[in-house]
Amino acid sequence: MKRRIIALVAAVSIMTFGLVGCGSKSPKSADAAEQGKNVESAELNGTIKLAGSTSMEKLCEAMSESFMEKNPGVTVTVEYTGSGAGLESLAAGSVDIGDASRSLKDEEKTSGLVENIVAIDGIAVITNKSCSVKDVTSKDLAKIYTGEITDWTELGGKEHPIIVIGREAGSGTRDAFEELLEVKDRCAYAQELDSTGAVLAKVAATPGAIGYVSLDVVDDTVSGLKIDGVEATEKEILAGKYMLQRPFVMATKGKISGQNELVQAWFNYINSDDGKEVIKKAGLIIPQ
Repeated sequence: MKRRIIALVAAVSIMTFGLVGCGSKSPKSADAAEQGKNVESAELNGTIKLAGSTSMEKLCEAMSESFMEKNPGVTVTVEYTGSGAGLESLAAGSVDIGDASRSLKDEEKTSGLVENIVAIDGIAVITNKSCSVKDVTSKDLAKIYTGEITDWTELGGKEHPIIVIGREAGSGTRDAFEELLEVKDRCAYAQELDSTGAVLAKVAATPGAIGYVSLDVVDDTVSGLKIDGVEATEKEILAGKYMLQRPFVMATKGKISGQNELVQAWFNYINSDDGKEVIKKAGLIIPQ
């Protein structure tokens, strides 16, 4: 009997030790699992797809590079198809974000697209370096683009035909320029080109040429034209004095809060101090 009692006590002791041992490991395992889960959820993985405005290429490339550097598990792809085409792709669900260098139209908003303004851009009017005219009124600029003024002598310049260069139909830059100047669908273009860079290069290479481009791409290969005495600068745009300015929009299908984790992280980054620095370095203005 005495041996049985000793054996029973020993067995109970072993079971108790075993239970205590299991109990001490269980919380640690749960904590480790939870920590692993938290670490995993903090790391973004996947692809964000954007498509649209060629004018937004400089911004998108810089923002994508910076965002992917901060989030190595994410790939950002951007197709520069023009504002209209990018918004169509967004509506069709083939991209996450549609880039537009103009405000959204009523019919686009009605279809469920939401306008998210990420930057403000000025539209600079540029001329070939040989042009002696440095300032025009907005009325005369409109007349140039509708074909009512055809030679630089009519504006006090040297005799030379004005070669009117613009963007292709569907371009956000063209839509914004024509709407702001109130010459929608009335322009008499000598050439319609499919990118901001192409317009810049064409005007630089063509005596007598005039064109319009995003302010951030203007360089010393062309001359900038003042409008109503106002130069296209960030200061004048923020003051509301320069008339040719437009929003850079990253549209979503529905509100940002309803997008997937990656898209929400993208917009959070744009609105962060790092994102704002990218916008400034791209020569753009942060919306007030």
